[in-house]
Amino acid sequence: MATPTTQSSAGSDAVTDDPEAVVPPTDDLSDDERALLVDNLRFVLDGRWRAIRDNVREQSNRADLLPDPSLTLDEARARILEVMRELSSNGFASAGFATDHGGTGDVGASITAIEMLGYADLSLMVKAGVQWGLFGGAVENLGTERHHKRYVSDIIDLDLLGCFAMTETGHGSNVQALETTATYDAETQEFVVNSPTPSARKDYIGGAAQHARVAAVFAQLVTTGPGEDAQSYGVHCFVVPIRDDDGNDLPGVTTSDCGYKGGLAGVDNGRIMFDNVRIPAENLLNRYADVAEDGTYSSPIENSNRRFFTMLGTLIRGRVSVAATAGAAGRKALTLATRYGLIRKQFEAPDADDEILVMDYLGHQRKLLPLIAKSYAIACAQNEITAELHEVQSPSGDADAARQRQLESDAAGLKAYSTWHASHAINISREACGGAGYLDENQVSIMRGDIDVFTTFEGDNTVLTQLVAKELLSAYADDVQGLSTTGWVRFIAGMARDVVVEKTAVRQVVQTLLEGSDEDTEKSNLTNRGTQIRLFRNREDHLVRTCAQRLRKALDDENDAFEVFNNAQDHLLKVGQARTERMVLESFIQVINDCDSRAAAQVLGKVCDLFVYSALEADLSWFLMHRHVSVERAKAIRRGVNELCLELRPHARTLVDAFGIPEELLTAPMLEHG
Repeated sequence: MATPTTQSSAGSDAVTDDPEAVVPPTDDLSDDERALLVDNLRFVLDGRWRAIRDNVREQSNRADLLPDPSLTLDEARARILEVMRELSSNGFASAGFATDHGGTGDVGASITAIEMLGYADLSLMVKAGVQWGLFGGAVENLGTERHHKRYVSDIIDLDLLGCFAMTETGHGSNVQALETTATYDAETQEFVVNSPTPSARKDYIGGAAQHARVAAVFAQLVTTGPGEDAQSYGVHCFVVPIRDDDGNDLPGVTTSDCGYKGGLAGVDNGRIMFDNVRIPAENLLNRYADVAEDGTYSSPIENSNRRFFTMLGTLIRGRVSVAATAGAAGRKALTLATRYGLIRKQFEAPDADDEILVMDYLGHQRKLLPLIAKSYAIACAQNEITAELHEVQSPSGDADAARQRQLESDAAGLKAYSTWHASHAINISREACGGAGYLDENQVSIMRGDIDVFTTFEGDNTVLTQLVAKELLSAYADDVQGLSTTGWVRFIAGMARDVVVEKTAVRQVVQTLLEGSDEDTEKSNLTNRGTQIRLFRNREDHLVRTCAQRLRKALDDENDAFEVFNNAQDHLLKVGQARTERMVLESFIQVINDCDSRAAAQVLGKVCDLFVYSALEADLSWFLMHRHVSVERAKAIRRGVNELCLELRPHARTLVDAFGIPEELLTAPMLEHG
């Protein structure tokens, strides 16, 4: 078991207690030693479902799975559907569904397999995610036995192609305000699905343009019970046929094509409008609510807000999958850029004839190595989130509401953090490859277009980060669930004078490190894990308390609650970002602590230091402004990034090889020529 307090020589105040703990540079290792180090690092990164990763690696080690920019839109879409059918025939989708529905019920394996598609064509991941994760997930998680028997087997086998019709033109992230209605007609025992306004159009729906025959439609359920007036019971999900077997729109359904996009050419995004489309009452996915023949509404969850969030909470798998796949895409781009930097030469050194490898320039190292370090940290956090989701959603999982809500908050934060990172890492990788990175044949430019929308779908990143902060500030109080902005702000403002922040359980390794470190972070070594944790936790605590103080102004009668919220939104977003970054660090530290390879743990220790130093450097203005670090320590942080980049430079190829990306999926002519 590796010690969690690995030290680095980074920074002027660094201390190395054990000289023998320094790992020799990769250049000084034999081929066998280097291969063993790569394998050990990969073992750590692969996590609990490493066997699934190896299986997908074997099946996907084919260059024909890469996007082909020469294909027309129709050809690209047809190709992705063809590959999906191949995946289905190999049992790819079965892990995502329960055993009694025809699957194997391995949630973690399902997410891991989808993540690995991020190394191939991202259109394939998105298309597969829509069919099996979103559409199939809605039917399985929101439906009951009648739906499972009728649909799930065909969804797995692709005999039934579907789409997930949630987002509307006028309402994206604000799902509770969707305008589409599903009104129950007691005389015919049908629901009438309607788009009452142009802004109620279902928009950007993957599969809606061409392939989907059925849609999982989210709509306001309206019904009239005996002796009652018509009443809306909020958003529910319905199975709505949209096309016949020949691909023609059904009566009352109008679909259209979103056409060319900024990326993801293989995904047939489209739009749907409903003109009083009638569906059988049994097409309501009725796990959490039902309507009797006479129009009486019933639900096991009485509170409408809690019911809504419970329904959405079951669909969290899509958000976790998007975060995981974005992480994979970022790792691939960094691998391509790093390998190119290790063969591309530019300019001669003074008094030398040979040109210098681009990767030997500190400026280039600073571009790529901190992003590689962050990718390692995110991968560790992602594995932890995947495992937690697996435990919560497995048949014997813990249905505790607090645990579910914590998972939803963590998943929201990591999705934003991971997709923002992937978008940035891919863009920097393109730049790091110069003109070669701009050519589609080298993949990075295509990836840049494909990854861009990951920051938007499955929850806009700004909204998700705000959600994390709201959960943190409200101390997970049940009363805050589903409140409007005004209601939420007034709730926070009315809390005790010193805001109560319910901490997540502190993992043992973190507690041990905190107890063994100086509470005064200015006096302790910056490479001390306890100090690093304190700096991240102190930032989070400071932001939570000061944000709550700003929101407390909503109690004053002369202040408008929304205006108070809006003026503090930048602060609120900072809370969410700080919380997620702290979570990512602590996940990384846990992984290093659990690593049983001494050499791998030592390299991971340096990578973790670089992650911390570069995160501190990126937010140095905040730490200085609020006096959490001194000017001298700030200088040491900047020097530390430089020194850690130099220390990790000899390990650059090892670090990216450990990502375990199939070699055929790294096909790029630039890597053949330099």
